[in-house]
Amino acid sequence: MNKIYMFEKNDYIKQKVIIVAAILKFKNQEQVKNEINELNYLAQTLGAKVIKIFVQNIKNKNPRTFIGKGKIEEIKKFIILKKIKIAIFNENLSPSQLKNIEQLFKSKVVDRTKVILDIFYKRAKTSYAKTQIKLAQYKYYLSKLPKLWTHLEKQRGGIGFRGPGESEIETDRRNIRTSINKLTNKIKLIDKQMETQRKHRKHILRISLLGYTNVGKSTLMNVLSNANVYVENKFFSTVDTTVRKIKIRNKIFLVSDTVGFITNLPHQLRTSFKSTLYEMKESDLLIHLIDINKNSFIKDITCVENILLELCIKIGTNKKLIKVFNKIDKCNNLNTKKYFIYKKYGNKIIFVSAIKTHNIELLNQKICYLTAYSELILR
Repeated sequence: MNKIYMFEKNDYIKQKVIIVAAILKFKNQEQVKNEINELNYLAQTLGAKVIKIFVQNIKNKNPRTFIGKGKIEEIKKFIILKKIKIAIFNENLSPSQLKNIEQLFKSKVVDRTKVILDIFYKRAKTSYAKTQIKLAQYKYYLSKLPKLWTHLEKQRGGIGFRGPGESEIETDRRNIRTSINKLTNKIKLIDKQMETQRKHRKHILRISLLGYTNVGKSTLMNVLSNANVYVENKFFSTVDTTVRKIKIRNKIFLVSDTVGFITNLPHQLRTSFKSTLYEMKESDLLIHLIDINKNSFIKDITCVENILLELCIKIGTNKKLIKVFNKIDKCNNLNTKKYFIYKKYGNKIIFVSAIKTHNIELLNQKICYLTAYSELILR
């Protein structure tokens, strides 16, 4: 398949980029500000250099260019002046909008979904994760095909292939759908193998670490298991589910570090990663890790809870959840936030610093207490 459909590691490295965001009538300034900060961080994670951020209030999306003509002209002049290579839009753009904006800007234009997909593609290590991300990419490109059109591969002949009068784009669409079917079947096969592995682990208590991206899940995993899981202060430093065996007070647990969530996680990724997130469904205890140092941590909690609902994961007698607020060592107004959190969530919470190992023993006690019922069932 032609490389126009693949992420290249140097696509963003040291490239000068701008971010374009819109405050729509159903969004407030604070929400858009948080999304812009995330997108800025996402771009930096890919190695890009964000030069400027453009924001416009709009009542309705412009069907041709998403934002207004005046703002488009302002951005166009800036791109020419500063020799900007990439314009990243916070919102997802239609194929025609992508095409029209690129023609006006004379530079590469990508939307939020594309940036997240590129990060996942860059970070994936295992064959399973790479397969899931490729599937998500092909689904994304299929929806953008009118804009991304190019001949994907050499024309194949024979019965069932291109017929008289069939357009190049129809050939490309069929090629992508063929790839989607192959990847889907491959994932189904791996899922069956993983299901067999899970059945062999049913006698062991299982814990899943989940939460927003960059909240410290991998760091906590290292502390609990004394493992050497890759840790980096960037979004999606790992997109592979890591499973480690830990021992707390003579009890053996399997701990899974799942992929981090993010606002507006692309639908293509949610669908592809349901298999990976299935690990949470099988767990006896969910540890929802939260970055207390972030001002938007309540929104992060809501984002994670909504995804749990989407995955039909219910918290009850056999499956329990504990909210663990991390990075207390970095929080300046800790007492104020603690008071608010206790008032909102009660006392079924723990405050820790994974990197400083503060209150980890308290967390271990809570883990043993909350899994006692599940342990009796296993016996």
